[in-house]
Amino acid sequence: MGLILNPRMGSVSAFRFVSGRLSRFALTMGSIRTQILIFCLAMSAVAVALGGYSILGIRHAGDLVAKTFDESLMSINYARAAGADFATMRVASSQRLMNTDPAIRANLDSQIESLAKALSEDLTIAAQRSQSSRAAKAAAKVQEAADAWMELHHRAVESSGDSAVSQPRVPGFSVGDVDRYAKIVSQQVELLVNYTAGDGFLFRQRALATIKRDLQLNIAGLSVALVLSALFSWLLARRIIGPVAIASKAARRIADGDLNANIPEGGGDELGTLLTAMETMRDNIRTMVNREVSQRQSAQARLSDALENSREGVVLLDADGQIALANSRASEFMRHAPQLVYSDSRIDAEDTAVEDAPGDMDGSASEARLSDGRWLRVSRSQTQEGGVILVYSDITALKQQKAELHATNLRLDAALTHMSQGLCLYDKDGRLQVVNRRFCEIFDISPELVVPGMTLEDILKLSVAAGNHGDRTVAELLAERERSMSQQEDGTYLQHLNDGRIISIAQRTTSDGGWLVTCEDVTEQQRAESQIAFMARHDALTKLSNRTVLAERIEQAVAQAGRGFGFAVLCLDLDNFKQVNDTLGHPVGDELLCAVADRLNACVREVDTVARLGGDEFAVVQCGVENSEDSERLARRIVECVGAPYELGGHRVVVGCSVGISLAPADGMTGEKLLKNADVALYRSKMEGRGTWRFFEPAMDANLQKRRSLELDLREAMSRDEFALFYQPLYDLDQDRICGFEALLRWHHPKRGLVPPDQFIPITEEIGLITPLGEWVLNRACEQAALWPSEMKIAVNVSATQFRDQGLVEVVSGALAASKLSPHRLELEITESVFLENSSETIATLHKLKAQGVRIALDDFGTGYSSLSYLRSFPFDKLKIDKSFVRDATATHGSKSIVRAVINLGRSLGMTTIAEGVETIEQLNHMKAEGCNEAQGFLFSRPVPVTEVASTILALRNGFKKKGFKNAMAS
Repeated sequence: MGLILNPRMGSVSAFRFVSGRLSRFALTMGSIRTQILIFCLAMSAVAVALGGYSILGIRHAGDLVAKTFDESLMSINYARAAGADFATMRVASSQRLMNTDPAIRANLDSQIESLAKALSEDLTIAAQRSQSSRAAKAAAKVQEAADAWMELHHRAVESSGDSAVSQPRVPGFSVGDVDRYAKIVSQQVELLVNYTAGDGFLFRQRALATIKRDLQLNIAGLSVALVLSALFSWLLARRIIGPVAIASKAARRIADGDLNANIPEGGGDELGTLLTAMETMRDNIRTMVNREVSQRQSAQARLSDALENSREGVVLLDADGQIALANSRASEFMRHAPQLVYSDSRIDAEDTAVEDAPGDMDGSASEARLSDGRWLRVSRSQTQEGGVILVYSDITALKQQKAELHATNLRLDAALTHMSQGLCLYDKDGRLQVVNRRFCEIFDISPELVVPGMTLEDILKLSVAAGNHGDRTVAELLAERERSMSQQEDGTYLQHLNDGRIISIAQRTTSDGGWLVTCEDVTEQQRAESQIAFMARHDALTKLSNRTVLAERIEQAVAQAGRGFGFAVLCLDLDNFKQVNDTLGHPVGDELLCAVADRLNACVREVDTVARLGGDEFAVVQCGVENSEDSERLARRIVECVGAPYELGGHRVVVGCSVGISLAPADGMTGEKLLKNADVALYRSKMEGRGTWRFFEPAMDANLQKRRSLELDLREAMSRDEFALFYQPLYDLDQDRICGFEALLRWHHPKRGLVPPDQFIPITEEIGLITPLGEWVLNRACEQAALWPSEMKIAVNVSATQFRDQGLVEVVSGALAASKLSPHRLELEITESVFLENSSETIATLHKLKAQGVRIALDDFGTGYSSLSYLRSFPFDKLKIDKSFVRDATATHGSKSIVRAVINLGRSLGMTTIAEGVETIEQLNHMKAEGCNEAQGFLFSRPVPVTEVASTILALRNGFKKKGFKNAMAS
């Protein structure tokens, strides 16, 4: 910093001088943060210097230690190793001279040569590692003495005459010369060891001196660093603590309310900024206080203006009853009635006290009428000083509203009296509050007997007494109500009166805990609904049962057949009916169908069912059939009765009748099967001349024998492991990628080859094999799909027969648990036929499956029964558009509208739509354009075995786009 210290200056004076110069220097360094940064950097530099020097010292000490070992100690070790080598050479030389065995001598000669070589190497290393020239010279002398000894050894061997090659003895040589030179070598080796040891001691002394010097320098540097650290800390404390104390004192004065406190000026650092900010804060607070005072004054002025302009009259009486304050509105009121200021006055008309307001036990209110006809509400409240505040409110409009409300209530009473529904209103305690005249009329109760405060039980007693409920008691009527309302507090139920009327009773809870009951005579409405229900289950022309009722009757008969009651299904067809329509017209044809229906009803018993299937086709379910003769008698009677002449509109009409008969359980145990077999028999009857009947026989159907053969093979196919699963890809049109596979069952028959599913799946359902086979398919599909990529889902078809099995939910959960497949990847496909039997249980099963996370798809949508009703009763995840619609969607007069309607329906219900059977680019583009979400078909891939699933995924991920399908869809 350019300062020069006087050598005669004391240490204390020098410290003060240095600290003063450093303080002035710190003030020139800007902000406190800059000063702290500089001080930290200075201390860091000192620490780095000390650390660096320490590192160098430690490295130097390490070098000294390494050198001590690598040079001094190693030199000593190799010198001693040379001595050991020579000693071994001497022993070997003595043995060589004394031994006469040529082989041993040769071995000892080789050993001596090796030792001589090792001696030379040890001496070389000892010389290289030595610390002085004398040690190196001593090593050279050892080598010279050793070489001389070797020469003498060779001469001794030659003089002994025992060498491998016979040589003349050496004159003037003795063995004593060898020993003498051996002593010389030993002395030189000892001298070499002493020299190297002395050099090591001297080197150790130099190393210790070096380490001591480095240690002293480190201690000195550390002391300097501590002094500098203390100095820097003192300077920082002096620079910060003093200004902080000043700022704290100023802040305390401001906090105590001294808004005129003097704030000292600060410097350019952070503390100076703080003091400047405190001064600004003091000025702002002072401004705010002045503003608050001004606002209070303004508020008082506005309060005075508000009182003067208020619509309410306000009067303040002091403790002596004198007026302390009164606004102009109060003065106006008091001009009309001066006595308003007295709390005990009575004015003109009524004066009604009301309850005190909550929290104001001294408050009261009354009403007063002025001479000009206006009404006032006078509110009185005590002040803390013992005075009274009077508030006058003009309630003339409120009085008028009350009068209007009264008139409205009168009109409401008139509406209740003349409304078409009976009405009763009960409070939360079950007491009658309101009842209208119509209620009494519906239940034929005298209005004078129904009064407010009665309970529901009292009302029912009056209804029972009026004869509305026959022999039923009040307790039974209350129990009926409880059963109807058990599910929810609000609801509607029907009550049948003794005179045949039907009353709809609706109950709704009210906000105060009571309930409202409305009653309506719905007798005619119920009759109309009954007629609608009848038409839904019967033929509109003949009034016979339709296919729905026929299917139900067959299913009922099937259930009874399991308990030993046989039945028969007869299919009927009129002969020459078309000629009647063509010649006499459709009205006569319709009249003929009605006449035939009457004759059929006359031919059967009450337990039998006659149904019209359509056109001139009829069917009969004959119950209680013990043998085929019973059905033959009925068929003969029908043929004879229907074949009798008819007189219709002045025309004599004669038609014949052909009948086909199938017997249960021999010919089937399902309505579809029995009707089919009966229809086959009917076809044979018509082929054999009409006007007759035929029983179903196996020979009538050429495929029947094949079916039975397949049935036998099917029973053994599972044990022989002949079934396999093939997989057809599902393609996501929205994301343009493969999204999963549908599992398709295949049967590899050892003789028939690959049997199509439509040939053996119906048989498995009929013989009861579909349940274990379906469980196998589900487990195998989940097991194999678990190995696919996690985004790939698996669709598995579930038949209606499987849904009749109570354990279906457990089978699905077991398959998911065994395969560890995520439930959302499993998609179960069902057809609308599962709803034909016990749809409520089917819906419950579907909800249980969906609760597990499994997705549910409706297959072959639009080809089954009552699809829309099922969509309303269960939220399917997917709708599958049948391939018949997809195939014709691109035709000019095809099913394009149907496809569009199905897709729009699925979109509105939040369901995914998938088109199956896509085989051409045109079909794919059409489905994409209509908004279909997914597609499957031969265009993407035929069903493949599980071994080709991976290659199919890769092909659709890569090859599908390369073939140009993506561009085709985009266009």
